[in-house]
Amino acid sequence: MRGAFTNIPVVDVSALAPGAAPEARAETVDTLRDALERVGFAYLAGHGIPRAAVENLRELSRRFHALPDAEKMALKMNDFHRGYMPFSTSTIVTSTVDKVTRPNQSESLMVMHEVPEDAPYAGEPLHGPNQFPEDMPELRDAALDYMERLSALGEMLSGGLAEALGLPKDWFLPYFDTPTLFLRLLHYPEQKDEENLFGSAPHTDYGFVTILAQDEVGGLEVRNKDGEWIPAPPIPDTFVMNVGDILARWSNGRFVSTPHRVRNLSKRDRYSQPFFYDPSMEATVACPEEFIARGETAYSKPVRYGDYLLERLNKNYDYRKKAS
Repeated sequence: MRGAFTNIPVVDVSALAPGAAPEARAETVDTLRDALERVGFAYLAGHGIPRAAVENLRELSRRFHALPDAEKMALKMNDFHRGYMPFSTSTIVTSTVDKVTRPNQSESLMVMHEVPEDAPYAGEPLHGPNQFPEDMPELRDAALDYMERLSALGEMLSGGLAEALGLPKDWFLPYFDTPTLFLRLLHYPEQKDEENLFGSAPHTDYGFVTILAQDEVGGLEVRNKDGEWIPAPPIPDTFVMNVGDILARWSNGRFVSTPHRVRNLSKRDRYSQPFFYDPSMEATVACPEEFIARGETAYSKPVRYGDYLLERLNKNYDYRKKAS
């Protein structure tokens, strides 16, 4: 039953890789379908990303956030949504889960897809330069390597998601010819146990899928249909993957974009590195014609992904409100 869960399932996705036996792939697709229709979240095992790549980036994130404030502020967010986001400067006012009035208790470095200077779309919204500290060149190398690895994982997952919806394996590929990619290196200091104060307030994610590496501290919680907040504790060598609002729209509501939040009451600093794998800015997200042919009714209107995304960013981030 949709939203009826007390834990988050583990899905071994190794059979989605090229060369896997068809029977194993079909079984994995079935397991993934059940997880995303019922929970909207899954732990991904068998993903093929080396532990060293995850842990190296986490350590570099710790080093970045330990820099003096002046060095981090030299990289403050630019108009292309890249750079340093100081503590308490994002408030999820577009949340459909709760009325959010207090900013998130976190700071982060936002990295997005690299944009070649000669790209025809260079300079357009969200297509500009990333920002990294000059004295940490290894952070840039590690972040871009990590994004390349997780982009490949996102593409692999998209094939399984298409099949889980009864679509051809390559159905999503044309919508990701220049994917919109976000890597957010988050630091959640220890927070007070106060009402309506969160590391990340209750929300659903905007996009296609989120692939999260969290440290050993914990604090992520997912809400079921009964309104209970179910912990999503770290499991070694897995990612937490969840459906975003755009995938929920594309699936015509079959896959659920489930509310979640972060409360860091551990008395320790928490570090996480969510990666957001989203379609091209120009992609039109609409209920698949195949669904309509089967007699379904589209539950949402078509939307250009870039327009949809910019509306949410403009409302939720202080630096964009001041610029508008």
